[in-house]
Amino acid sequence: MSRILIFLVFLSLPLKAQESVNGRNLFEVSYGYGTMLRHNKNVAHLVNAHPGIISLSYSQRTYGKKRWHREYNYPDWGFMLQYTDFGNEVLGENYALMGHYNFYFLNRKLRLRAAEGIGLNTNPFDLRTNPKNISYGSSFIFSTTLAVSYVEQDLFKDFGLELGVSLVHSSNGSIKAPNSGTNIVTFTAGLSYNPQDVEPKEYVKVDDEPISEPIHFNIFVRGGVNSSDYIDLGQHPFWVLGGYADKRLNYKSTLQLGAEIFFTEFLQEEIKYLSVSFPLRNIDPDNDYRRVGLFAGHEFRIGDLGIETQLGYYVYYPYKYESRVYSRVGMKYFLNKNWFGAVSIKSHSFNAEAIEFALGIRI
Repeated sequence: MSRILIFLVFLSLPLKAQESVNGRNLFEVSYGYGTMLRHNKNVAHLVNAHPGIISLSYSQRTYGKKRWHREYNYPDWGFMLQYTDFGNEVLGENYALMGHYNFYFLNRKLRLRAAEGIGLNTNPFDLRTNPKNISYGSSFIFSTTLAVSYVEQDLFKDFGLELGVSLVHSSNGSIKAPNSGTNIVTFTAGLSYNPQDVEPKEYVKVDDEPISEPIHFNIFVRGGVNSSDYIDLGQHPFWVLGGYADKRLNYKSTLQLGAEIFFTEFLQEEIKYLSVSFPLRNIDPDNDYRRVGLFAGHEFRIGDLGIETQLGYYVYYPYKYESRVYSRVGMKYFLNKNWFGAVSIKSHSFNAEAIEFALGIRI
């Protein structure tokens, strides 16, 4: 959650743009050298080297043709290839493909990059051949990068320089146990190539009308596959049904308040397993595995894309799994005025429970 909060703070700062943009395409290569964080005691045996991360990225500049360009100080958007060498044969290597946004501040000298995507780990957990890799239970992973950099994109003709720090998180979202994941903090340095246009393009500046909407109601269904932290209990489907009311305050911000019910089948298997394997815990094998939560949230709108953060509390919690407080961070895409799709990560503190795919309607 901390990396998301940093992102939201930056988006809330006053923005000021330059008058023109020169060069619509930006190509970058960077190298990061850092440390893997010991985010829980179970990964202590894996924190024994300094990972190196190489990133190749392409960004498309915006100049104000759409309103979200103007609202967010003419950001870039693009794609990034990222390679991580953990320097640890147990963890192997990660390859990831991510989409990203670049947000600019302080006369476009300070940049925040937010990137999200999917990837591959080369040496996941295997009970016989690699039992120490409790970070990745599968080759398939999700990756998130937040990076803050000082940038000089026209330092020498079309070439520039960037220096900064980044946080890279990777895990499989509990699709398959184990799933401790990794968090890496790096210091980065990079070069950029920004081929210049013959004539600089002027930023479009418009006095946009304020946006305020009445309260809307949303109904959604979320689903996916996840597994228990106890190994070899298998992968099981889950469903979440719920709804919420939202109030759009302005172009960027929408507040949410809602409720949802969780049908998480791996908990049903976990309850049965624990009742038999650990009889002294006095766990009833017929204990209800369902949960009901209330949540409040916030959504940042970036064109047809929404970035959601939600904090929830289980009001019905018959089986004690993790904590009663949970959080959700995700991206929503509006297919049209009413229908939307979303993907999100639901977690309890630093422990991810599920990658959720959703379909909903706003009425």
